[in-house]
Amino acid sequence: MPLLFIPAIQQITHRVGLSIAALPGLDVSQGEAHILAHLADHGESTIAELHRALAHKRSTLTSILDRLAGHRWIVRRVSETDRRSFAIALTPTGKVRARKVLRHLESIEREMENTLTREESRQFGELLAKLADPHVGVV
Repeated sequence: MPLLFIPAIQQITHRVGLSIAALPGLDVSQGEAHILAHLADHGESTIAELHRALAHKRSTLTSILDRLAGHRWIVRRVSETDRRSFAIALTPTGKVRARKVLRHLESIEREMENTLTREESRQFGELLAKLADPHVGVV
């Protein structure tokens, strides 16, 4: 059976990664960019929230957070609501970079939306959410 979905998903993901890598003066990986964008969009987040939102393996997430902390773009602190977990927040320098990444990803999304009709965009969003649901068991 020829693959129908995976090649397109891989191509889109690869193109997003290439466009992030091409951002001038940023020098972030795709994983770093998505964490920065999440923090710019949602604000301070716990490690568990980042894990749920981005579905990285715990060890991968820790490595990415270590790199971001090494650049001084994020800080880790004990969560005020749960002293057993850490909250991740952007530093002032990190906020500048995170906003740049978020604006770039928003522009990619606008281009995608402009390619589809309003109804196709709605359906596509619903289908992606369905496939991304960890309870569905897709991956």
